[in-house]
Amino acid sequence: MDKQLAFYFDSSSCSGCKTCQVACKDKNDLAVGIRWRRVYEITGGSWEKENDAWISKISSYFLSMSCNHCAEPICLNTCPTAAIIKRDDGIVLIDPERCMGCRYCEWACPYGALQYDNKKGQMGKCDLCFDYLEEGKQPSCVTSCPMRVLDFGKLEDLKEKYGDSENIYPLPDPKICQPSFLITPHKDATIESYDISIENREEVKNG
Repeated sequence: MDKQLAFYFDSSSCSGCKTCQVACKDKNDLAVGIRWRRVYEITGGSWEKENDAWISKISSYFLSMSCNHCAEPICLNTCPTAAIIKRDDGIVLIDPERCMGCRYCEWACPYGALQYDNKKGQMGKCDLCFDYLEEGKQPSCVTSCPMRVLDFGKLEDLKEKYGDSENIYPLPDPKICQPSFLITPHKDATIESYDISIENREEVKNG
């Protein structure tokens, strides 16, 4: 789809300030515990002794993630009420008139992008600020980032500008649903020998 809109994220320059996460919550008036964009803190490694010196092999980087508006959205194929649609520009949306809050889409999404709103009894997720796009504006997360590590646009244009994406921990295999998401990895994300993990699991988990 040559019109497919997508996000780009530069993990190599992200400071982990979470301004994008706050901006998303503010724009969408999200309840406590619901985060359509989440910043993952990835850490690991240790000190290693080389001869008489101790060398730091510690890794630390951040991932800012939301719905990736996948080319093959599993959530859409899983929804029993056809409440999830994919527009011609690739934006994946939830129709609140059809959503019954069964949470099948949440369980199916490998990125945990869809989240249940207890007060509404329905699912919600990033809609790429499509209302802003119609006004000629950018998504709130993109404009709020003080480090300018987030960008958006047509997927093919982003690939031409930033190059193709690498799959890094803790992202799932992109073959599962072909995410419309490009990332420049942090240097530590490519070192497979490190014992790295998500440090803030309690913060980024659903529910």
